[in-house]
Amino acid sequence: MAPADEARSTGQPGLRERKKRETRMALSQAAIRLCVLHGWDNVTVDQIAAEADVSVRTFRNYFSGKAEAIAASHLERMLQVSDDLLARPAGEPLWDSLQHAVLGRFAPAAAAGSGNSAPQNQRWRDGVRLMLAEPALSGEIVKANAAAQQELARAIARRTGTDPDRDVYPKLVAAVVAAGSAVAVEHSLRAEQSEPLGAVLAQIFEQLAAGLPMP
Repeated sequence: MAPADEARSTGQPGLRERKKRETRMALSQAAIRLCVLHGWDNVTVDQIAAEADVSVRTFRNYFSGKAEAIAASHLERMLQVSDDLLARPAGEPLWDSLQHAVLGRFAPAAAAGSGNSAPQNQRWRDGVRLMLAEPALSGEIVKANAAAQQELARAIARRTGTDPDRDVYPKLVAAVVAAGSAVAVEHSLRAEQSEPLGAVLAQIFEQLAAGLPMP
């Protein structure tokens, strides 16, 4: 069986697709590192390509600019959440599965039971906060989040036996998970507090699973 045929039959990406995905993420992570450490206006596509050890032409084959490159990491992480959700035990309650999947990708140390994730370096936190406030990035994040919610809704539909196109439930849960994750990231980046992301996510999912009771 040819590699492409095998990939289609198993539902797993072939070697070429995996390599492309790895290159996308290498470029995305390089863009994030440089923009966080040096500031949005001080980073060029040439620098990002050099950081990822590829040519500028390769960068242009994947992304139109640094905003799209940065947003790609958000989409990739949420796609991994969807994959992890489908890999959870079939009898596990949905919200438990979602919490494990999200924590495993957003705060792996906390998900592994090693306590709260280590507080982020203040300089890094400040850099991330400034980067996320960049107007040029906002539109790309919105597009990435829409694609991520669509894939997560499909995974939730498979877990719950619902239809992602006809039923409201999987779309609603996907939107709530995306919003809760965004709130957790924003809250953990606040300068006046240093609550680890894993702890904030755990708190949010506990409240969601309980139906958002009034404090």
